[in-house]
Amino acid sequence: MALLSAFLLWLGWPVKPLAIVLFIGWVPFLYLEQAISAKAEPKRGRTFFKYTYLLLLLWNIFTTYWVSYSTLGGGIAAVVFNALFMSVPMMAFFWTKRAAGNTLGYLSLPVYWIAFEQFHLNWDLSWPWLTLGNGFAALPSWVQWYEYTGFLGGSLWVWAVNLLVFFALQAKAKAAVTRWLAPALAFLLPLALSFFIYSRYQEKGAAAEVVVVQPNIDPYKEKFEGGEGYIPFEQQFARLLQLSEQQITPNTKFVLWPETSISNGLNWEKGFENTSVSYALREFLNRHPGLELVGGITTGDLYPDSTQRSGTARFHPQVGYFDVYNTAMHFKPGGQHEFYHKSKLVPGVERTPYPGFFKFLKAFAIDLGGIAGNFGVQEERSVFTHSQDTVWSGAPVVCYESIYGEYVSEYIRNGANAIFIITNDAWWSDSPGYKQHLSYASLRAIETRRDVARSANTGISGFINQKGEIEQRSGWWEQAALRGQVRFNNELTFYTRHGEFIGHGTQWLAMGLVVLAVVLGFTRRRRTV
Repeated sequence: MALLSAFLLWLGWPVKPLAIVLFIGWVPFLYLEQAISAKAEPKRGRTFFKYTYLLLLLWNIFTTYWVSYSTLGGGIAAVVFNALFMSVPMMAFFWTKRAAGNTLGYLSLPVYWIAFEQFHLNWDLSWPWLTLGNGFAALPSWVQWYEYTGFLGGSLWVWAVNLLVFFALQAKAKAAVTRWLAPALAFLLPLALSFFIYSRYQEKGAAAEVVVVQPNIDPYKEKFEGGEGYIPFEQQFARLLQLSEQQITPNTKFVLWPETSISNGLNWEKGFENTSVSYALREFLNRHPGLELVGGITTGDLYPDSTQRSGTARFHPQVGYFDVYNTAMHFKPGGQHEFYHKSKLVPGVERTPYPGFFKFLKAFAIDLGGIAGNFGVQEERSVFTHSQDTVWSGAPVVCYESIYGEYVSEYIRNGANAIFIITNDAWWSDSPGYKQHLSYASLRAIETRRDVARSANTGISGFINQKGEIEQRSGWWEQAALRGQVRFNNELTFYTRHGEFIGHGTQWLAMGLVVLAVVLGFTRRRRTV
């Protein structure tokens, strides 16, 4: 049963268009739990954990094995620990069902799981790649109601149908005709609602022309100094300019370059306007009136007063304390510029999770080149607004940040009318990883009803409309530049206004269920005595 559930969950995961399998993926697990709970042995909890962990470990391996393409130790740590964390809500379900009975026990399962998914979005070891609601990323027409619920609504949908299918299989033979009514309605009604919304939704907002660039520079060998095939920064910069020029027209308002596209070492933010890179960018924009640039760069900022330094600050005897940032830069004509610091950082890559406690995790750190160590963050989500019209405002979403629904919605509440994703997905080689990352952007488009323009170093770059449909896309591992019309919508969806209300609600319910299970379990033991 553990093997079968792991296989079904993998089979239903993007980018395979078999998401329907997710609606039965947990049924073997439910039979597994039932069989173990029926045994009269004192170590049932240990047995349940063993097989549950096996299921979750295999699911993690099948779907995210590509993490190990960067660093084998880091990839192993990612799947081992993530499966362990996923076991927590399952064990809570097992003990709640044992203490409070079947009805409350089964009701607690989706509550605990979604509460965990919400928690997993917001701690230092966050890795929400396998949030169940992500499973519909390759089928955006199925989940148009994410504009109300966000992707955790998809998690609730999956669990509801799985539980109802399981109950239907347990029903008496005389109920054979009607027992499938509930699971059928639970599956079909949200699907019908989505198709209805999909058929009626009209793209909103004023359109503007945007160009996305894909320079295709190998981050292991070519991008950073020290690589065996290192391409000097001047040549990398020339490639970005050449590809941009191929698609820019007099109507182009933004050109997007990928994450860390300006990779000439550390650029100090103070005085950046006087650097050679700034002068070169100014010259580029002067050739194209009305054009502005959004691109990735590594920046640094000094702390003149060491007592004001952040927790991620580094020290060098020649300069003192300073922070390094994975930065999105908005460069305007005349040299004006602004920075946004990537703030959802990849655990083990851009930050050490809880460094005082998890010091041993440094041995498993994933090496993604460039400048190593903990990166700085910022509290607020910045919005990049075009100088000519405030309607043309974009959310500078850097790579990993695009898998966080509520996080991306913060940009929208701050005034972003489109989403600009800049990323470098080449770390995972030609695997499902970069394809899944692209498809997850479709969910952000639906949740916020914002067009997405995506610039990736090696692929996939392209444009996604407000219904989550990929309208243009580049190939993998090729130089490319694409031009598209992006609509800048200023209306807020229900989800954008209210965030992960399902996730926060289940966390409160989970705490109440834990207390109730403890009380009922204690009462039952006293009665037995």
